Amino acid sequence: MIQVTLPDGSVKEFESGVTPFDVANSISAGLARNVISAKYNGQTVEITTPLTEDGSLVLFTWNDEEGKKAFWHSSAHILAQALEELYPGVKLTIGPAIEKGFYYDVDLGDRSLSENDFKKIEDKMLEIARGKHEFSMRSVSKADALDFYKKQNNPYKVELIENLEDGSITFCDHDTFTDLCRGGHLPNTAFVKAVKLMSVAGAYWRGDENKPQLTRVYGISFPKQKDLKEYLELLEEAKKRDHRKLGKELQLFTFSQKVGQGLPLWLPKGAALRERLENFLKAAQKKAGYEMVVSPHIGQKELYVTSGHYAKYGEDSFQPITTPAEGEEFLLKPMNCPHHCEIYNSQQWSYRDLPKRFAEFGTVYRYEQSGELHGLTRVRGFTQDDAHIFCTPDQLDEEFMKVIDLVLYVFGSLGFENFTAQVSLRDPENKEKYIGSDANWEKAENAIINAAKTKGLNYVIETGEAAFYGPKLDFMVKDALGRSWQLGTIQVDYNLPERFELSYKGSDNEEHRPVMIHRAPFGSMERFVAILLEHTGGNFPLWLMPQQAIVLTLSENYEKYAQNVLELLENHEIRATIDDRGETMGRKIREAEMQKVPYMLIIGEKEAKDGTVSVRKHGGEDLGTMSVADFSAVIESEISKTLKKFEV
Repeated sequence: MIQVTLPDGSVKEFESGVTPFDVANSISAGLARNVISAKYNGQTVEITTPLTEDGSLVLFTWNDEEGKKAFWHSSAHILAQALEELYPGVKLTIGPAIEKGFYYDVDLGDRSLSENDFKKIEDKMLEIARGKHEFSMRSVSKADALDFYKKQNNPYKVELIENLEDGSITFCDHDTFTDLCRGGHLPNTAFVKAVKLMSVAGAYWRGDENKPQLTRVYGISFPKQKDLKEYLELLEEAKKRDHRKLGKELQLFTFSQKVGQGLPLWLPKGAALRERLENFLKAAQKKAGYEMVVSPHIGQKELYVTSGHYAKYGEDSFQPITTPAEGEEFLLKPMNCPHHCEIYNSQQWSYRDLPKRFAEFGTVYRYEQSGELHGLTRVRGFTQDDAHIFCTPDQLDEEFMKVIDLVLYVFGSLGFENFTAQVSLRDPENKEKYIGSDANWEKAENAIINAAKTKGLNYVIETGEAAFYGPKLDFMVKDALGRSWQLGTIQVDYNLPERFELSYKGSDNEEHRPVMIHRAPFGSMERFVAILLEHTGGNFPLWLMPQQAIVLTLSENYEKYAQNVLELLENHEIRATIDDRGETMGRKIREAEMQKVPYMLIIGEKEAKDGTVSVRKHGGEDLGTMSVADFSAVIESEISKTLKKFEV
């Protein structure tokens, strides 16, 4: 008999050889029908794998990320089989599950594949899936594995196998198809009910441009046709919300080849939007005891050597700037924290002075590869809402929790209410990636976990995701389309204070080392605006909108009254413009709708006579006729509710 521990802590006893499917069936027939994959003692296993020793079992369905991974990994096998049958002699390489779906890289020889071929490949995949073929894992000796793929004249699989240890090699079989595979599959192919190939692209073998170019086929699959339909509708909505498209339509930002790739130019409306975001955070920071500082856009190379950034990120930085002085080199600033360390170091501090909270909207530069640049989400020059808190070890927990409060205030005020906190720890098996002592890492990691627990955050722990100088708390936010983004980060750092020899005088009159907290609720202004654009579809919270209202005149007879209305709105600090063109009212309304203007104030003979405006809300809701003072009260109330609801 063996004992199987389930995620809820309960322990069940079974005969040795029981499978994860059997365990699922012992819990409920419904779970057994829906279980896709499993992990036993942390290792991925098939649901048909016999369990022969005591251990902990986790069962996954389609609703779990691990379940989707197994589903899409299995679908990659089905794609590979379809390609083998449709393109005889094709050479398979690798086919992993990815965040959304899967891909397979293949060598088609002299043949090509385009979107015109997708339908026949999808049909073949569904034909295979309907066969209800079981996925079966088996161990293979290295010699037999090499022999199998040499007979197929597949140098790619041979290369993979040559780098594997004998005794660790497994094949997966289903139907007439066999592939080199580590495992993690559906019970059988019939679980796959809907398939869509998304795109085809070129990809170098193992990402090396000196190696053969392969054809990469991307796809996605689902257990129900309805799920595929909803996913495709979501993709269409995502296209409409693409921040690059909306940024152009709303005249927020642009790019210029003459200025350079990845270097955004903010247009007047976009610059005003950024300024409001900055002022919003500055006001919250001032209330929380932060002091604004300013640091230069460049720094001596030695500064980043001291911090460790040059050793870790030198290849991703712009090349050093040399000066006429011998041996003098500068770098475009890749990080703000070394500068802030030197600001702290500019004078002596006592424990009574701490914490010191230095904040800056500091622009930094990273030399991202041109193929990785993407609108505002991946750029070469961006502004971080950076701050660094220097505190005593006794102040660390309280300061960290105050930063969490600030991040939650920012998220709530901007409509990001669905998020998970991720505690990112270092990889204990790969400590050379990080700087600092084990003792400092342990203290920093415990501080973050305790703060997350105390604040009642819904959090997960991710090992190996820490920054090189310290662990961090990242906020994984879901947008309106259900996509997950990393927004906002807080990091505990014992290491930079040591590298920069920071100190304060304690109550014992001795020198002590402060602890440093890095934090950026927005992350970067560029990326934050991009995500906010796609989350809201350009319908920002009213307090943030570049234009909150527009006055629409029925004819030129009401231009003077429209000017009076505009002055009254400006007196109430409402951002508004006038559209008094000789166009039809229908066209003016349509254009205001396209510009996402929240309120349209329509003026005609009756309104001019009564000193009122007819108010139409974005989306078509008619709020009736009211005075400008009453309309201003509506605006103020809406803004106040949004900001005060989440205020710390």
